[in-house]
Amino acid sequence: MILILGGTGEARQLAEALEAREVRVVSSLAGRVARPRLPVGEVRVGGFGGPDGLARYLRENHIDAVVDATHPFAERIGANAAKAAELTQTPLLRLARPGWQAGPRDVWHWADDLADAARQLPGLGKRVFLTSGRQGLPAFAHLDDLWFLIRCVDPPEPPLPRHHELLLARGPYEVAAERALLDRVDVLVTKDSGGAQTSAKLTVARELGKPVVVVRRPPRPATETAETVPEAVEWVLHR
Repeated sequence: MILILGGTGEARQLAEALEAREVRVVSSLAGRVARPRLPVGEVRVGGFGGPDGLARYLRENHIDAVVDATHPFAERIGANAAKAAELTQTPLLRLARPGWQAGPRDVWHWADDLADAARQLPGLGKRVFLTSGRQGLPAFAHLDDLWFLIRCVDPPEPPLPRHHELLLARGPYEVAAERALLDRVDVLVTKDSGGAQTSAKLTVARELGKPVVVVRRPPRPATETAETVPEAVEWVLHR
């Protein structure tokens, strides 16, 4: 059996591809989204209880290999997966879509984390389109002089910035709709998630010449890595 970690689009595509090849798969979702898009096959929701709990799950369920297809910023489960795989000597693959790359017309400002992004904002504009996820919003809550258009999938918990408008939406997002939103702001904040599902905002920011604060991906443990679902399928089949 193959354990796929993550609720990303790549995780769902991998589950479907492996099921089509009659490879038994169980997909594990963190459970942080209220109505997640479910993959085909067996699904479990919730944490494992750290690396030791995940190692126990691997042993008890006779997992042959693990594919970490979690979001690029899900660093805790990535570290837990690497440790559990080491403890159980289970093959581990990291399925990670490539990050975004700035082009000649892009006005990007790289940030090391959300706190660094918040520090940069006062010098870039007064109206901010914040698309970095609901869990990191407290990093911006103290910026009382700025106005935020906050987009996330589920309603966020406080603290939130004092001056804000909340937009609940799930990608993929179209260029025309993103242009209508970016016309209302001075600067965009996003994480380097990569992929095409949420990249339309970057296209529009480039066209409008608006600055973008891009949060760098956190480091991940060194492991075998695939950038595409077909590469991950081949890795699994060769196991």
